[in-house]
Amino acid sequence: MRGATRTLPAAAVAALLVLSGCAGGGGGEDEATDNTLRIIYQKAGDASPLDDLMQAAKEQFETANEGVTVELEPVEGTDEDYNTRLALSQRSPDTAPDVFYEDTFRLRSDVDAGYLLNLDEHLAGWDEWDSFNEAAKEAGKADDGSTYAVPLGTDTRVIWYNKQVLQDAGIEVPWQPETWDDLLEMARTVKEAQPESRPFSMYAGTGTGEGTVMQSFYELLYGTESGGLYDEESAKWIAGSQGFVDSLAFLKTLYDEELAVTPAEALDANVWQVVLGTMLPENQMAATVEGSYAPSFWQEGGMLEWPEYAEVMGVAPFPTQEGQEPGAVSMSGGWTLAVGAGTDDPELAFEFLTTAMNQENLQKYTIDNSQIAVRTDIAEAPEYLEANPFVEEVSAVLDVTNYRPATSNYAEISTAIQEATEAVITGGATPEEAAATYDETLKSIVGEENVVEE
Repeated sequence: MRGATRTLPAAAVAALLVLSGCAGGGGGEDEATDNTLRIIYQKAGDASPLDDLMQAAKEQFETANEGVTVELEPVEGTDEDYNTRLALSQRSPDTAPDVFYEDTFRLRSDVDAGYLLNLDEHLAGWDEWDSFNEAAKEAGKADDGSTYAVPLGTDTRVIWYNKQVLQDAGIEVPWQPETWDDLLEMARTVKEAQPESRPFSMYAGTGTGEGTVMQSFYELLYGTESGGLYDEESAKWIAGSQGFVDSLAFLKTLYDEELAVTPAEALDANVWQVVLGTMLPENQMAATVEGSYAPSFWQEGGMLEWPEYAEVMGVAPFPTQEGQEPGAVSMSGGWTLAVGAGTDDPELAFEFLTTAMNQENLQKYTIDNSQIAVRTDIAEAPEYLEANPFVEEVSAVLDVTNYRPATSNYAEISTAIQEATEAVITGGATPEEAAATYDETLKSIVGEENVVEE
């Protein structure tokens, strides 16, 4: 779950877009000239590493390019708020940004829509491109094999646990669950020792958006014998999955036995702030599943500053259902910077992107945001290795990590999964019923010919 400070209603987002559409890739007649670059990105609270990065890049770029103005347009809100604002801006050449922050799971659909500039020729002339990890570069590629975005960083998902809460319940640390039953045993043990606690947080419902699938449902699904959502060999989506039902059933158990937050709390888009900012620091929760970037909120200057986090918290990989190979599971995603296809000056826009992504700027951002480095020179830097006390643990699960299917219709499918989890935790459907509804929705989205039944 990436940070968010407030949720903007769609009407407010649209109003903001109208008020702020003062420049654009295409440039209106009375708007900004070709000497103005518009940069749209997400800002999470007052302490925002991405905002710091953009502010630094703006100052450096304007100093190096006299007469050029960089207009920064940070969007405060959830990932969904940001994606809505970005999508609205891209509908018109008068409001389309020159450079923007792009979630990897939206990249292929936005390429298909014609919003992103093909960067192949520009990257061929950038000598620092060779410093980026080859696997990380794949995040910015589309179906045609070309690169349309440059990765800012990547991440993994792990269990973050409060060592004090576990020890108080008689559980030894370091703690490493081997199966889903081990997770439930821990949660029930903590609940018995501390009845008012919320032992184990896993997101569910549409409120937490992509956090529900990345930090919760996929951790379960990809650790079943059924596997994931999409069969790469046949290039078809999977329906009728027992693993899908089992994953929903696990979430139902957590919520029915009051081992997680309440369903009402789960549906709040900002529940992650309560989990990371209150429940864990105040010893009200034993563990949560969250991204490798969690320390960025707790470290000095973070939006949920917690000086003792490094001593209190521990990390464990999320186990597979029965402990079967490979033994653990993780999900990885990440964000990129892209250039708008309609920018008036592609060279100038790409130059801003490379300014933001040079080693010095990207290293500071990677450290401040607790990201896993995508540049090899940063990954080897002592400053990076020393900054995050958990960097080795959260990087180790890259060996067992998975990636979302990067298809143009993925966003609709993700929403259908979020709705299935919501139906289960609120009592609106059994796991079997919710899975069946998902299967039907899946077929309506991708077509029955693109679905394989297990």
